[in-house]
Amino acid sequence: MPRQNRVTPFSTLIATSARGTFTGNRGCLHDGHEQIRRQFQGKRWIICLLDFKGRRRSIMTPGHYTELFFLDEATALTAGHRPCAECQRERFKLFREIWAKANLEIAGTSRPTASTLDAILHQERIATHRQTHRFCHSIEHLPDGTFVTDDEHIAYLVLRNQLLRWRPFGYEHPPVRIIRYPVRVLTPASVVCTLAAGYPVSIHSSAFQGAEQIQ
Repeated sequence: MPRQNRVTPFSTLIATSARGTFTGNRGCLHDGHEQIRRQFQGKRWIICLLDFKGRRRSIMTPGHYTELFFLDEATALTAGHRPCAECQRERFKLFREIWAKANLEIAGTSRPTASTLDAILHQERIATHRQTHRFCHSIEHLPDGTFVTDDEHIAYLVLRNQLLRWRPFGYEHPPVRIIRYPVRVLTPASVVCTLAAGYPVSIHSSAFQGAEQIQ
């Protein structure tokens, strides 16, 4: 039976047999029976490589962090995670550099520490209802890799000014239903700015199948 450790763009955890292309964690979320008991533990939410230095872990070992899985980096960033400073060191440095330039007022420096970055992202994750519910009437100015929703149940990836429906196994395009505006932006505000500033987010290959549809 699939474990409840796959992360959606809403940052929720679901059980699915679909495999992710990245792993990561946000602390120990499970109990001794592999049941999820909390949504996070601490402020360090990271995105990791599936394979790093041959390390192997037993999934959901009691008392250890809960291994989470993501369809792609775009999903993980929208869920509130950021690249790991160990297994993705260069990726972390690139993300931090672009994030700081795009959010200098809140970053305070061109090289914020991982702890500073985590604290600011955490504040965005737990922001007030008014702050988190950012709506827009068009996706024209949203960067690729951003996610939006029009019903709080279905998430859509913005790619080349079109919307692709997120599924655990990949992206569906074109969507089978008409999107109702305004839509809510799911991706944290500082991450949207980072994407807009040129961060080369990794997007699952299924988004580019039938590429002529999203030219």
